[in-house]
Amino acid sequence: MLSRTASDLYWMSRYLERAENLARMLDISYSLSLMPQDGRGDGLHELAMPLLITGTLDDYLERHGELHAERLLHFFALDAANPASIYSCLGAARASAHAVRGRITADMWENINATWLEIRGIAEQGLSRYGMSRFCEWIKERSHLFRGASYGTIMRNDAFRFIRLGTFIERADNTLRLLDARYEMAGDQAAAVSDGTAHAYYQWSALLRALSSFEAYTEIYRDAPGARHVAELLLLRADVPRSLRACTEEIDLILAQLPGANGRPAQRLAAEMDARLRYTGIHEILEEGLHAWLTEFIPLVRQLGNAIHSSYLEAA
Repeated sequence: MLSRTASDLYWMSRYLERAENLARMLDISYSLSLMPQDGRGDGLHELAMPLLITGTLDDYLERHGELHAERLLHFFALDAANPASIYSCLGAARASAHAVRGRITADMWENINATWLEIRGIAEQGLSRYGMSRFCEWIKERSHLFRGASYGTIMRNDAFRFIRLGTFIERADNTLRLLDARYEMAGDQAAAVSDGTAHAYYQWSALLRALSSFEAYTEIYRDAPGARHVAELLLLRADVPRSLRACTEEIDLILAQLPGANGRPAQRLAAEMDARLRYTGIHEILEEGLHAWLTEFIPLVRQLGNAIHSSYLEAA
C-alpha cells in the first residue's frame, strides 16, 4: 500500500476517534460543572478542563481573553477556527476519507459524509439550540456507526489494519490524559487514592461513564469508585475496551500483521509497551505515583505514533 493512502486511512480513523473522545471529554466536564463544586472551584473551572487536557488554553485565552461557559463549549464543539474542535476533526476526517474513497466501502463513506453534512447544519443552528448533552451523544452515535460500518463491511487487508491502528493510538492517548486530569482534579495525590467523599465518587463515576466503563467497574469491583480501582481498570484490564492495556494489545497485534521489515522500530516499541503493562501491578504504579507514571507513559504513546509515522506513513 502507498504510504500516502495508508496515512489518509490512519488519520481518518484518528480524527474520528478524536472527535468522539472530545465529545466524551466535554460531556464529563459539562455534567460535573452543573453539580455543586464542594469548595473545589466553580463550574467554569470544570469546563476549562478540556483546555488543559488538550493543551489549547493559551489559544483560547489569546482569542477570547477570559473563561466563559458558552464560548468554551463553542470553542471545543463547533469552532471552525480551532483545529482541535470536534467540527475541525470531522472536517479533517472527511477530507482524508475523500482522498481514499476507492479504498473504503460505500457504507463507510456515506456515514462519514453524512456526519460532516449534519454537523455543518448543527453549526448553523447553534449549540445552544441543539443542546450540549444531545450533541455529545450524537457525536458518539455517529462514531459508533462508522466503526460498525468499518468492521462489518471492509476487507481484512492493510487498509483495515491502518484504520484500526489509528483508532487505538488515539484511544490510548485519550484514556491516559483523561485519567491523569481526573486524578489531579480529585485533590492532592495522597488523599486521592483513598478519597471516599461524595465529590470523589462523582468524579470517578463520571470518568468511568465517559469511557463507557462504568458497567465493567460495577461487575468487577464491589467498592465505590476510587483512584486505585479505576486506575487498575483503565490501565491494566485487557478485557475493558477503552483501557490502555486493551489498546496496546491491539496495536501490537496489528503491527505484527503489517508486511515489511521497515516497521520493526514501531513493532518493537509496541511490544515493549504491551509487555510492560502485562507484567505491571497496580500497587507498583501507585508506589511510583499515579501522576508520575501517567506523565511518563503519555510520551511513550506519542513516541509510538511517531515511529508508526516514520515506518509506514512517510513517502519514500
